[in-house]
Amino acid sequence: MNRRAVVWVAVLALAGCFPTAGRPPEGVADKPSGEENQEPPPERKRDEFASDRGGGGQPPAPVSFDADRAMDYLKEVCKIGPRISGTDGMKKQQELLRKHFEAHGATVTLQEFTARQNSQRPKPVPMANLIASWHPDRQRRVIICSHYDTRPIADQEPNRRDWTKPFISANDGGSGVAFLMELAHHVKGLKAQVGVDFVLFDGEEYIFEPDHDKYFFGSEHFAGVYRSERGKKRYLGAVLLDMIAGKGARFPVEQNSWLKAGGLVQDLWRIAGDQKCRAFVNDMQSAVLDDHIALNAAGIPTVDLIDFSYRHWHRLSDVPENCSGEGMEQVARVVTVWLQRAK
Repeated sequence: MNRRAVVWVAVLALAGCFPTAGRPPEGVADKPSGEENQEPPPERKRDEFASDRGGGGQPPAPVSFDADRAMDYLKEVCKIGPRISGTDGMKKQQELLRKHFEAHGATVTLQEFTARQNSQRPKPVPMANLIASWHPDRQRRVIICSHYDTRPIADQEPNRRDWTKPFISANDGGSGVAFLMELAHHVKGLKAQVGVDFVLFDGEEYIFEPDHDKYFFGSEHFAGVYRSERGKKRYLGAVLLDMIAGKGARFPVEQNSWLKAGGLVQDLWRIAGDQKCRAFVNDMQSAVLDDHIALNAAGIPTVDLIDFSYRHWHRLSDVPENCSGEGMEQVARVVTVWLQRAK
């Protein structure tokens, strides 16, 4: 996840906006932000979800997400080593994921493109977003997404000589992948009325000079393709996963998500309250620049589920031993109820 930012946005209480789902995290660390917006958020139009609420019917149940198996997938991915864009490690990961998702009934495509990084000119790098689709014939669709590339440098290590040591980035890069690998076991049996796409973005972490290089190659390419193919499919919403496997993970409301997809934020946090998912907390934290920016700009309401307090971010200590399946399991409870309510 990108930490380029400069503006710390004040913590805003959201009491009354969402049901209580947990306590705010302690020791929230600095995070990047976009442009500060001093105006109050506009009134939220209700999204096309939660249609079962108040109708007297039985609400959908979450899937039986196996947190231990998800952690096994995280370890399997990390055994590949660094998965940097354009490297053999990324190719091995792509092949692993293609086989896995196809075995669970998905249609898998690689959305290939090339990117040129500012600090690496003139060398272009081959990249590919991996898209696993269930019910590809359905025009109305939703997205669960994450990036799956790892950063070439561990730039938060205090000793600069450690920056170029092998960096496997378990939580920031691996947790979204592991979550989707486990969730793939359940999608075919999910009572969803829309198509479901898992999208893994390449090139989010392809950064060598943090203050100079460009971020979000994959999500910007995906958004551009979606704009150009307008009418072929309609994405009703998307959930972006970023660092969801830290021990004691907490997910406050990210400000750009609230400003651009506030109705979806409300739906997700209400589900979290119903499901007693205490990792979802009712504070609004800093606005971050992340893959959800490009999707929202393309007209796809997208919420960034992100743990702001993970202390191993961009350090060599971001390893499976410092991760847990608890946060992933809570995210699964919320996301799978949301998927079944989409129409």
